[in-house]
Amino acid sequence: MIGILNKFIAKVFRDIFRRRTHLKLGLYGPPNGGKTTLANRITEDWIGEKMGTVSNIPHETREIVVKEQVNIRSGKKELSFNLVDTPGIATKIDYEDFVKAGLSVKKSKKRAKEATKGVIDAIKWLDEMDVVVIVLDATQDPYSQVNITIMGNMQARDTPVLVVANKMDLKKADIKKVQAAFPQYDVVGISAKYGNNIDKFYEALFTVVG
Repeated sequence: MIGILNKFIAKVFRDIFRRRTHLKLGLYGPPNGGKTTLANRITEDWIGEKMGTVSNIPHETREIVVKEQVNIRSGKKELSFNLVDTPGIATKIDYEDFVKAGLSVKKSKKRAKEATKGVIDAIKWLDEMDVVVIVLDATQDPYSQVNITIMGNMQARDTPVLVVANKMDLKKADIKKVQAAFPQYDVVGISAKYGNNIDKFYEALFTVVG
């Protein structure tokens, strides 16, 4: 009986926030999946400015970045939200990986420390999110430990989720693998870098928010 009551209460609160016109939308995912590239695509499309810096070296984003009052439209629908770009979630951060990528030992240790704190902050911020977009590199194995960790955190919450299979412009990209790995969620394939299928992303976002 208590379980049924809790589910009912959760549904009531979910319906309340879905009727709100302003939400917190968080971009989550592993490092280098394309979260900041997607964030930049969204903010350039709708407010004409970039949100963050993109790098091939993992954990370029090591702090929570928020862009307030982003308004998007799809057809006759309009959605207003604070866009939250989060550091890449990782189960292990080793400074030696940054050294291998070309950074000095000093910079690598500093980056590893900041990245570790960023992961902790990102997970804490999950409780603040009204809707979460999980950005995955569609050329990579979706069954990674990091992705399973992220999905486990989402399943522990009753937060609407949209999965983005990013980098669909690359030959190795396979949206079917992502869909098979996470059938409980809507999956949309895009190239955040080139804007391919971005309209489908916006449409899917409205569907998930409800």
